[in-house]
Amino acid sequence: MTFAPVLHSEWLKIRTLRSLPGALLALFAVTTAFSALAGADSSSDPEFDPLFTALSGVLPGQIAAISFGAMAVSSEYHRGALRLTLAAVPQRGRWFAAKVTAIAAPALFAGLITAVTALFVARAGLGSAANGLTVAEQARAVLGCGIYLMLIALFAAGLTALLRSGVATLSLLIPFILVVSFVIGDAAGTVADFLPDKAGQIVLHQTYDGTLGPWSGLAVTALWTAGALLAGAWSVRRRGA
Repeated sequence: MTFAPVLHSEWLKIRTLRSLPGALLALFAVTTAFSALAGADSSSDPEFDPLFTALSGVLPGQIAAISFGAMAVSSEYHRGALRLTLAAVPQRGRWFAAKVTAIAAPALFAGLITAVTALFVARAGLGSAANGLTVAEQARAVLGCGIYLMLIALFAAGLTALLRSGVATLSLLIPFILVVSFVIGDAAGTVADFLPDKAGQIVLHQTYDGTLGPWSGLAVTALWTAGALLAGAWSVRRRGA
């Protein structure tokens, strides 16, 4: 079977499994709501970053992106679904590539729409505090935000394929982001810049100090994601359905 029909079948799974569009809707709603609240409660701190404030809803919203990636893959391990899938598509690498593509495209689209909306509603609350933002800075942050959310969803997808469990992936990644990265990472110095979430979030800032910049930070996140996807692909190819 060629790649196109495999991709089409995976896209149908994404579209028809109600929890998956629901996760993308949650990504949009949570990110936009928290960004609006952050914009309305803007700070007068001299180190205040209006661009990061406007897109700070991504911090809680990324949990929905992680859930999307994890559930899209974990659904294959329920009730022998993967055996049926591989019976129709024996080329495991081709199937996994189609699954990854079917996750990446809607995650990127939802991430871009979410970033544009969050920036718009937060700017209404920020008022004159956002006047210093240039078009280039805002465009870079919106594009980077969409790419970051796509990468974090794919990172979760790769781990789920490796662990063969969405619950295990969520149990690992959500505490990591909420506790290890957010709390311990702040005390770890420049090492924290290379964590998969911290590195990618640099693109959301107007100004940034440290080893990485916006695009090099996203490159670090992309490397983490590539590693997870390669591990997931190995698991799919080497382990039984």
